Amino acid sequence: MPVIRQLDSLAPDFDAQLEMLLAWESVADRRVEETVNEIIRQVRQRGDAAVIDYTNRFDRRQLQAAADFTLSASELQAALERIEPEARDALQAAAERVRTYHNHQRQESWQYREADGTVLGQQITAMQRVGIYVPGGKASYPSSVLMNAIPAKVAGVDEVVMVVPAPDNQISDLVLAAAAIAGVDQLFTIGGAQAVAALAYGTDAVQKVDKIVGPGNIFVASAKRAVFGQVAIDMIAGPSEILVICDGATDPDWIAMDLLSQAEHDEQAQSILVSPDGAFLEAVALSLEKLLAELPRRDIAATSLAERGALIAVDSIESAIAIANRIAPEHLEVSVDEPERYLPMIRNAGAIFMGRYTAEALGDYCAGPNHVLPTSGTARFSSPLGVYDFQKRSSIIHCSPQGADKLGRVAATLARGEGLEAHARSAEYRVEKG
Repeated sequence: MPVIRQLDSLAPDFDAQLEMLLAWESVADRRVEETVNEIIRQVRQRGDAAVIDYTNRFDRRQLQAAADFTLSASELQAALERIEPEARDALQAAAERVRTYHNHQRQESWQYREADGTVLGQQITAMQRVGIYVPGGKASYPSSVLMNAIPAKVAGVDEVVMVVPAPDNQISDLVLAAAAIAGVDQLFTIGGAQAVAALAYGTDAVQKVDKIVGPGNIFVASAKRAVFGQVAIDMIAGPSEILVICDGATDPDWIAMDLLSQAEHDEQAQSILVSPDGAFLEAVALSLEKLLAELPRRDIAATSLAERGALIAVDSIESAIAIANRIAPEHLEVSVDEPERYLPMIRNAGAIFMGRYTAEALGDYCAGPNHVLPTSGTARFSSPLGVYDFQKRSSIIHCSPQGADKLGRVAATLARGEGLEAHARSAEYRVEKG
């Protein structure tokens, strides 16, 4: 059995094969939804007691009170001091780059004045309180802390609340250190649907937030979907994806490892290479087989490549870009000479990695742009997480007497056309009589 399937874009059945390759079922499991809905109901009714009960059951802990799942700022700082200096320096370097990039995304309020003195504009304000969900336990995802918390802080959010599960009382010092560096204001060692419900509805210990962001398992994703409307959410993320466009002149080992970097996430991750060079596709297939054997997570990566990966032959780079726009990948590598010339042609991608030396993994950790990206084709209409996700816009309308007279006449006419007499009279009260 080949490590990865090979497709030809000129084949008569290519469209059907591509559709099968891209098919993925989102979180819609009825049993999961029923479980999540019951957890949310219990948390709304019983608050911290329900959070404690579910956390003890699912994470094998012995919590007695909310204080048992609350960490102080001094405990986060202690973790920062405990980690190895090299890890601390790397976290701080990554945080600085993420902060610098996101500072460029800040939006400012604006106004303009019309000739009659009427002022129109937009006021930009930050959300008051935001919750970030970070996977926990022995797994360590400090990059998720930085990518979710720092944009919120740059936006001016008053309070960033972080939840991270600690199964068997295990929690990574790297995650806690990242929280200290990112300026997290409160941290609770709870996870799952019960943590999402606590953030959305509030308990005695956990104040409700305005928005919940961050990755999680199927129960977390289902809970985020269930509480949407009560709070805002970032997205319902699907499996990780990479699509590489290459002209055949990049080292095949480099491209193979880029594909493997996504395949090792989980069995549902998707890695696709598109190239007009058939010999290069064969070389990458051989590299995949060779490099896969060396990976600690080779079984996961092998399943991902076999079930959801593909090497696609095309007749030109332009054709490759057309396929990329159709797929709308989370990560898009353009590994060619002069990638800038192709940039205007790219319509749909979460993040675009330009040139032969820009590995997607750099974006995961320290390049600066956010690694929380739209998946499953949603890059057609969605954007990376950013400062703008934590800021709100309010319209400003300040009419002068002359402006009220002019606009009132227009509004009254339109209101009566819609059969709304009170609207019309309200507008006309400000119209000059005579």
